[in-house]
Amino acid sequence: MIDLSVSLNKNLVLSNPILTASGTFGYGDELADLLDINRFGGIITKSISLEPRQGNPDPRIVETPAGMINSIGLANIGLDAFLREKKKFLSHLRCKVIVNIAAKTEKEFCEVIQRLNDEDWISGYEINVSCPNVKEGGIAFGTDQETLQRLTKNIRKITDQYLIIKLTPNVTNIAQMAKIAEDAGADAVSLINTVYGSAIDIYTRKPRINSTIGGLSGPAIKPIALANVIKVSGAVRIPIIGIGGITTGEDVLEFLIAGATAVQLGTVNFMNPLALYGMLDFISDYLNQQGIDSISQLIGSLQK
Repeated sequence: MIDLSVSLNKNLVLSNPILTASGTFGYGDELADLLDINRFGGIITKSISLEPRQGNPDPRIVETPAGMINSIGLANIGLDAFLREKKKFLSHLRCKVIVNIAAKTEKEFCEVIQRLNDEDWISGYEINVSCPNVKEGGIAFGTDQETLQRLTKNIRKITDQYLIIKLTPNVTNIAQMAKIAEDAGADAVSLINTVYGSAIDIYTRKPRINSTIGGLSGPAIKPIALANVIKVSGAVRIPIIGIGGITTGEDVLEFLIAGATAVQLGTVNFMNPLALYGMLDFISDYLNQQGIDSISQLIGSLQK
């Protein structure tokens, strides 16, 4: 019997290494009639902030030759509505539930977490440090070393929950940022968030997305994501959750070999919401063919 389970720590074991990426799967209930969500190792919710956010005006998404660019602006229903409307569904899932949190200030991050700490159906938090810090002139939390360190430490002080810091690739040295997060108390890092991208309508000479520059995701960024996982795996001892352009079972295996313990599916959820099934079948067949009993044997097995 092939063992697809992976351990993020002794208290957080996933039935398989495939998670949903925040923002591409809603809160799970929207897709519950289409596929068995419990086949995922876990679900990472759409971002939650203290108050509801409308997000950016249209157009907020534009397709590109190998992915898409988005500028959603972290639109979400807010914490109160999340607990009121989504808790019943999420708390009955058998797979793990990790809540992604977005905020404008360090105080807001902490307030959201303090409100969620008593929810025993939540297995962990993923902190979106790509959010702009309004107290520091709008610079993203995850692009400044001191800010990232302080935020992670302050969150660690108020929760024992599994803590994942979601790193942006739009920095000079992502491995250094990962190490800072680890030293400040993070249990894991997830990477990469989207890469800066833009698209222009040549007839109007205007950007095809509201903010001119948005976040590029999809197959176009997979080689970038893999390279960053390799860099970070040499810098930290905590688990890495790989994100970026994963569309096939082979992609999943590449990330694990590169050093990731688990992965997240993002843009592929729009392309093929049922992609998970094919990935799990491919992975099981591969492990059988290779004579590997446990998928965890692949983690960090890159031969250099």
